[in-house]
Amino acid sequence: MPLRRRAACWELQPKVLSSSEESLPFTKMLEARGLVRMLAMINAVEKVNRSPLLADVNVTLGYHILDSCADVSTALRATAHFIERSHCPGTTSCGPPVLAVISYSSTAVTLSDKTRFPAFMRTIPNDRHQTAAMVSLLSTYGWTWVGVVTTDGNYGQSALENFVSQASKNGICVAFKSIIPQAVGSQDVRSAITQTARTIFENPEAQVIVSFAKPTLMVYLYQELKNQMLRGGRDRKSMRRVWVASDSWSSSSSVKENIHLEDMGHVLGFTFKSGDLSSFNEYLSRLEAAGHDDTGDNVFLQEFYTQLNASEGYGDTELVSKAVETLREHTHAGTIFSVEMAVSAIAQALVSVCRNRDCRTPGTVQPWELLKAMWMEEFKLRGKSFKFDSSGDINLGYDVTMWRSDGENIHVQDYHPHNNSFTHSTTQQLNALKHIISKCSKSCVPGESKKTTKGPHTCCYECAICSANYYSNDTGKTFPFTLTHLFTCTKSNRSYFTWDKHMAQCLSCDPVTEWSPEGTSSCLPKDRLLFSWQDPFAMVLLTFSALGVVLNLLVSALFLHQQDTPVVKAAGGPLSQVILFSLVISDISAMLFVGQPNSLQCKARQVLFGISFTLCVSCILVKTLHILLAFQFNPELHEPYIIVAICVSLQAATCICWLVLKSPYNHIVNNPTTLLEACHEGSYLAFGVMLGYIAVLAFVCFICAFKGRKLPHLYNEAKFITFSMLLYLISWLLFVPVYITTSGVYLPAVEMVVILISNYGILCCHFFPKCYIILFKKEQNTNTAFRKKLYEYSNKTTDVVSVSVVTNYREGVTCPSLHRGMMSKGSKGNGFSEANGTKVKVSAAREDKLIKSYSTSMPLAGVQLLGKKKDERCTVSLLDESAVRVDAAAALLGLLLPQPQDVLQTVQRHLHDLRVHHGEQVTHGFDGVQGHQREGKLSATQNNSPASEDRQVEQLYLDLSPVPCSDVGHGPARLLLDGLLGTAEQVEETRQS
Repeated sequence: MPLRRRAACWELQPKVLSSSEESLPFTKMLEARGLVRMLAMINAVEKVNRSPLLADVNVTLGYHILDSCADVSTALRATAHFIERSHCPGTTSCGPPVLAVISYSSTAVTLSDKTRFPAFMRTIPNDRHQTAAMVSLLSTYGWTWVGVVTTDGNYGQSALENFVSQASKNGICVAFKSIIPQAVGSQDVRSAITQTARTIFENPEAQVIVSFAKPTLMVYLYQELKNQMLRGGRDRKSMRRVWVASDSWSSSSSVKENIHLEDMGHVLGFTFKSGDLSSFNEYLSRLEAAGHDDTGDNVFLQEFYTQLNASEGYGDTELVSKAVETLREHTHAGTIFSVEMAVSAIAQALVSVCRNRDCRTPGTVQPWELLKAMWMEEFKLRGKSFKFDSSGDINLGYDVTMWRSDGENIHVQDYHPHNNSFTHSTTQQLNALKHIISKCSKSCVPGESKKTTKGPHTCCYECAICSANYYSNDTGKTFPFTLTHLFTCTKSNRSYFTWDKHMAQCLSCDPVTEWSPEGTSSCLPKDRLLFSWQDPFAMVLLTFSALGVVLNLLVSALFLHQQDTPVVKAAGGPLSQVILFSLVISDISAMLFVGQPNSLQCKARQVLFGISFTLCVSCILVKTLHILLAFQFNPELHEPYIIVAICVSLQAATCICWLVLKSPYNHIVNNPTTLLEACHEGSYLAFGVMLGYIAVLAFVCFICAFKGRKLPHLYNEAKFITFSMLLYLISWLLFVPVYITTSGVYLPAVEMVVILISNYGILCCHFFPKCYIILFKKEQNTNTAFRKKLYEYSNKTTDVVSVSVVTNYREGVTCPSLHRGMMSKGSKGNGFSEANGTKVKVSAAREDKLIKSYSTSMPLAGVQLLGKKKDERCTVSLLDESAVRVDAAAALLGLLLPQPQDVLQTVQRHLHDLRVHHGEQVTHGFDGVQGHQREGKLSATQNNSPASEDRQVEQLYLDLSPVPCSDVGHGPARLLLDGLLGTAEQVEETRQS
């Protein structure tokens, strides 16, 4: 006796096959496909009962088969009736019955929800895996615009929902969705099929259609498509599509028999994993051999024979053969394999439960025990092990088949659900699918983006060229973007989506390191630019910088070697070495503008230039003031090095504040196509103050030097200073607008060029002429040459000078003042008195006070200048017209006589020469005071008077000027009589030449 499963117990009873239960409706015609599945289960049960597997526990399996009539309500009533009849006497149940259910063909996703269906299990993958496999297949071929045909049952609705959800995540859009009712004979079905065919023709871009419909509906749909094609005068090509068939009809022989692939197109089907059909084929052979009358209790098989005979009118033998042949045509290897797995799982779980108990006694085995054993333990079939997962499913994957025109199916791919991938079994047949395009819009070329148009579908777009700094390498064959479902309109049954972050669009290049031109498929790295050492222009500037350093060092060495010569002394002596040193530092700072900048380099280059050039200009300013004050007969410039130190300190303070508050730094300028490595000045205000301060010093030098531009050329530093400062000011004035308006790699070169121009301007104007005289005009580098030039210059002027000799004496001793003047007889308007014998009283102060003197010019005919004591008088005789003039230019000779003692001695010698030359008696008071002299100084003031052509005698006078005694001896003397040029004979000879 077979074992019959019941709701709360197990009992032994005979096999029951019924098509005539009380109050249960039945279908008018049996489907061969359903009958094949039933026979496969019967064969599997009988095969297990014959095997030694159940012999150890002394039980056998049975079955009770009911017809659901392809209706959900009918299936539910049949199930409830089955459970009521399965009640076991003497047992109780405190909850809903837990009856293990194993399906071999139900693929609805909702059945994997264990909160609702805790006892449901199946030996095939659910529809989620099938739809995932379909979406993966569509993505492989770039089919993004597809139609969907399904039924309104639980299977069709669930499959449609899962497909749309997974397709949207992979950038696949559903062009249309057609839902056909399941009731084949109703008018609604015909209307739905007609509308579906019309929709397919209206969407020629959708060359791929996914169908979850039943085989019968697919046959009707094919016929309607062909009819509309003929009525509309369309060609056969307009009807051809790529049909992606679900497991419901992918291996249906009835569809194959009623369609022509030449009209249909291509069919790719998903079927369950298959096994060996030899056992089932043997079973069908036994049925055929048994004949028409030997069907046993199988009322369904008897009814199938009756239906077949009624339509064709076969004889008994011919009828059975035709029936078996029909069953073989509807035999699907995947379905048979799933049925066998389900039966084997039940049998092996039962053996596991009954191994230690006698299961023949009713109530010994509870249904939940069998369910637990099925869930926890592996079972084997044909040498392979299988196990249900946490959802109660066995996911073996799918076989992908391709229909051929001869009715055969070719196995072309294997789908693996664990990694969502395909394994190709053959590719020759798949090559025909590569040229098929199913897209709403054409593919965009690299460098274009997809700009969606108005409408619910994101797969319909226009191609727009990517702008600069954006790129796109998606040609439409791959879909790295995803879509997010927003909502579904109930009336139109349309779903609306939005782009996710992986949308196919123009992607932005890295704004820091990359760029791209318009319409490109990739980003290009930005070129890193800098004013490098290898740049030809940089090499030229570096050469000039290095040459400047070398020239300054050579000039410095030459000046040190010739430091005692008049030219070097006239050039400033020690100050010239300071100027040359500052120029060397300035040239070195210019070199820091080349190369890859760093923070230290950016700070050092501006500070070094600012301080070094300030030092240079400060020294030049001191020289300029020195010369200017000398020829203006003002007091001597005090402490020149202190003035230089003050000027440089102010600039150093500015640079320190700059570095502390907002110092320069290296940064990268992000240009559209390049990265420029440069120095940022930090504070442009501080940068401007630094340059402005140097400009102010240079401007002062320029003004002061411009006033002394007419001096003798041997002493004419003013001309060179004027030209060099003018060159500096012009170059830096031009630098400002150029620097503001210039950007790029050569911006540092602009400042570098201006620095070199300034450095070379000073070097060439100040030192090269001196070097030329030292090296090539040695005859001009002598005291005699300097005296001659001074005398020549003095003859060109008509200036009259007053001379004072200031000496310090012991307390109580007055300072004598010698007045000596000559003027033209009868000259008018010169402010001099013509009275003879005018006496001038001179007063003297002590050491700690300034000497104040007053003088009156007059003809000196034996004039006596009296002091406080009678023995301190000095008389000077009148000189004739051959007397020598005293000129302001003679003051320059004081550079050659730096000591006051030398000056005084020279004055005494000159007076002596005058006395001898003119035969006059000259007495003076110098001899008596030289021994007491501590410091001495000559000063001069220049009085300009108009020249007189008829002047025969010039006046020469001496007076005292206010001079601090403490300043005596500092710096070179700035006043000499023209007698210092030599003896009277030498003077006369010089004049005649």
